[in-house]
Amino acid sequence: MKTLITFFFVLGFSSLTFAQTSIDNMVKDWERAKAYTQEYLDAMPADKYDLKPTPEMRSFAQQMLHLTDGNYGFASAATGVASPVGMGASEKTEDQSKENVTKLVMAGYDFVISSIKTMTPEQLAGTTTLFGRFEMTKGQALEKCFEHQTHHRGQATVYIRLAGATPPQEKLF
Repeated sequence: MKTLITFFFVLGFSSLTFAQTSIDNMVKDWERAKAYTQEYLDAMPADKYDLKPTPEMRSFAQQMLHLTDGNYGFASAATGVASPVGMGASEKTEDQSKENVTKLVMAGYDFVISSIKTMTPEQLAGTTTLFGRFEMTKGQALEKCFEHQTHHRGQATVYIRLAGATPPQEKLF
C-alpha cells in the first residue's frame, strides 16, 4: 500500500512539474518570438514602414501592429489579464514610424509574456471563449495567439524583400 501511495504522489508531482515546465517553455517560446520579431522590425528600412505590396493590403507597419493587436486580444482572453489597449487600437495609431511601431510591438510581446507568467497549470487548463464563439482551453488560446503572430510575421518577409532588404534567418530554437 505504501508503494502505491508513493507512486500516486510521484505521479501527481510529475504532472505538476510537467505543467509548470509547459508554462516555462511557453514563456521561452514567446521570448524567442519577441526577439525574432525585433529582427524583422530592425530589418525593414525606416522609410519603408508604409510599404504596401498592393493598395488593398496593410502596410508593413500596419501588419506588425495588427500582429500586436492580436497578441493583446488573444492573451487577454486566455490569461484574464486586462489588455491595456483597446481592440484594434495599435493598428490605428497615427504614428507608424519605425521607432513607434517597434515600441508598440515590443510592448505587446511584453504583455503576453508577463501575462503567461501569472498563470498556473490549472488556469492554463481552464476554458475561455475567443471572439464570442470559439470555446477552448486557455492554453489552446495562447497557442492560437502564437500561431497568429507567426503567420503575420511570416507575411512580413515578403514586405522586407520588396523593400530590397534581407529578412532574418529562421529562428526555431
